[in-house]
Amino acid sequence: SQNLSEEFAEAARQLKKEAPRIQFGKIDVTHQPDLKKEFNIREFPTVKFFVDGNREDPIDCKGVRRASAFITWVKRRTGPSAAIINSTHQAEAIINADDLAVIGFFKELHNDSVEVFCETAKDVPEMPFGMTASDSVRDNYGIQKNTVVVFKKGKPVHKEVLEDGRQNKLDLTRLIKTFTLDLVTEYNLETSVKIFDVPVENHILLFTPKNSETFSEIFESYKSAAAEFRGKIIFVLVDTDETRNGRIFEYFRIRDVDVPAVRILNLTSEAKYKMPADEVTVENLKEFCQSYLHGKAKLHLSSEEIPEDWDKTPVKVLVGKNFNRIVF
Repeated sequence: SQNLSEEFAEAARQLKKEAPRIQFGKIDVTHQPDLKKEFNIREFPTVKFFVDGNREDPIDCKGVRRASAFITWVKRRTGPSAAIINSTHQAEAIINADDLAVIGFFKELHNDSVEVFCETAKDVPEMPFGMTASDSVRDNYGIQKNTVVVFKKGKPVHKEVLEDGRQNKLDLTRLIKTFTLDLVTEYNLETSVKIFDVPVENHILLFTPKNSETFSEIFESYKSAAAEFRGKIIFVLVDTDETRNGRIFEYFRIRDVDVPAVRILNLTSEAKYKMPADEVTVENLKEFCQSYLHGKAKLHLSSEEIPEDWDKTPVKVLVGKNFNRIVF
């Protein structure tokens, strides 16, 4: 909260002269319980944007943590969310301005796909967005259909064809946001914040020691599988030799004898799934991810061992391993 408060204040200072009508304020809800209740504040920090005095339906500003991103987010909410591109020179300027850039190539700038694209741009302030309906610009990049292209360091890394009325803004936001992460992101204190800022609720975790002889082979398989599920599942690497990761091992009940181990976690339900196959191969990983996305994967219920004296008193001691047999 303290770090975000400082970045929030910096954004306010920078926008004071440029956009004086946009006011920044902060609330310590420990001293304002009525406001906490009114706006249903459940996590910290929470940022909400109020427009034209509308107290009933403020816009949530999620996953924004840098002053520059706050400024971009606010500007895109109060003005155009994507720059209009009329020439290849303008497109190249946006593409090369930062590590990541998103360009929408359209046949016309007034359709459902453009609306989805512009709404997505509002929620992804970490990247510059541009859009064009210029035939010459589309031809220069070899694009015929309505297409969103993600560029990384000046080169296209993903193309997503948009179809009017069939594209979901949240799906597009999830997909584009994943490019703020590596294809496989190693878990640590710094990356954990970035991982949870991306609005993808499905996470797959590979638990393995990085210094093992088989690490390179396992990691390459994991990385290869990750490319197919970008935008649907976030691929995370957990180094089991890192002592600071102990709480994660405990949460998933991973033991030294279990590694390498692969688990899927649904953030919304906190349901956990264990990969049925022991060997970490591209084929096994893809099969596991597909079965999960299709709702066919079996829940993994961690359990303590059954106590020897579980049945000796009138109140029986139940754990995961004997619950179904005794209760049902």
